[in-house]
Amino acid sequence: GEAPTFRQALTVAHKAAKGESTVLLRGESGTGKELFAAAIHNASPRAGCPFVKINCAAVPEHLLESEFFGYERGAFTGANQRKLGTFELADTGTLFLDEIGDMSLPLQAKLLGVLQDGEFRRVGGTTARRVDVRVIAATNRPLEQMVEEGGFRRDVYFRLNVINIGLPPLRRRTQDIPLLADRLLQKIGRKLGIRGIQADPGALARLQAYVWPGNVRELENVLERAVALLEPGKRSLGERDIFLPATLPPLIEIVPVAQLERQMIQLAIQRFGTSVKGKREAATALGISLTTLYAKLKHIKISDTENTF
Repeated sequence: GEAPTFRQALTVAHKAAKGESTVLLRGESGTGKELFAAAIHNASPRAGCPFVKINCAAVPEHLLESEFFGYERGAFTGANQRKLGTFELADTGTLFLDEIGDMSLPLQAKLLGVLQDGEFRRVGGTTARRVDVRVIAATNRPLEQMVEEGGFRRDVYFRLNVINIGLPPLRRRTQDIPLLADRLLQKIGRKLGIRGIQADPGALARLQAYVWPGNVRELENVLERAVALLEPGKRSLGERDIFLPATLPPLIEIVPVAQLERQMIQLAIQRFGTSVKGKREAATALGISLTTLYAKLKHIKISDTENTF
């Protein structure tokens, strides 16, 4: 990427990789936080040592403590042998805590002890164990607001927020889409066994006009679908090959209810189609009868062929 906001994030990441400070990656889902964490590790003195990642939102809360710190045999029913936690597995290396904002308050208190002293106890254990781990955390949640509302510990926030790197959403770096598309198409081509795929100017223009709520991850999915459905022997993606989900532009200000209703009807018609079956599905999604939908379509003068997105 060449967008200034992205280059700034890269510059900070390069500097952070040289040290040992805790890094907090901020950004929406799909902006590449895990890739940044791995890149920081691989460019650091700890490269070659373990890089262990755990998604705090994906592990059930009652299992998080044992996932982090491990457990001793007999610590609870079913604990038939000792298990090492992620902190021990990451010893001498880097531990990536993804979705840190979803960690429970009790576990945050135990995490604070490791961040401060480098010590912890396995579940069911009595001996303190020391580890040498660099922590990189990531979140798409407003931690500052959560701290003020009591949903996140202030002391843990300050321990994590040593080097803060904000990753820009794709809608704020659309100039990078041609570069990203080229790289992603190479990756997708290797995966699907179709080499030499390129996006033509029309396809790129369509990609750059989209809002991208799912960011780079969504861009990759859209491109993979396009490549997978290409006609045999074709190596160029055109505008017609790019399928983008229907989305409403983000609401920056309050709009009249009538305008919002029109937008939702347009979205439903585009998503479900203009056939009778499609309109019936659109009416169901909108929570109105088919007769009411026909009346509203006639009133706001949306034709079967209108393309507003």
